[in-house]
Amino acid sequence: MSLHLSESAPKVAPTLDFPTSNVGDYRVILYNDDYHGMDEVIIQIRKATHYSLQRCAEIMMEVHLKGRAICYHGPRQDCHRAARVLREIRLQCEVDCD
Repeated sequence: MSLHLSESAPKVAPTLDFPTSNVGDYRVILYNDDYHGMDEVIIQIRKATHYSLQRCAEIMMEVHLKGRAICYHGPRQDCHRAARVLREIRLQCEVDCD
């Protein structure tokens, strides 16, 4: 069975789990510590970014293994909001410009 789409059919952009990075975008860098449990960090990353649990676990593991990771990309205001949420439980992070 084949499917034919007419030229007038709307084009749908793929859905991404994280915002794409453009010139001038900001990022939130999360640092490892010895005080928070892995599950606690995953939950807080999800609260800050609204990413899937799988993506949050991947970010947490990168932080755990490498000492830091970019956990969010986006406009300045959104990055500062995400950083504030991470800092609610005293996670160490910073907002930086790409």
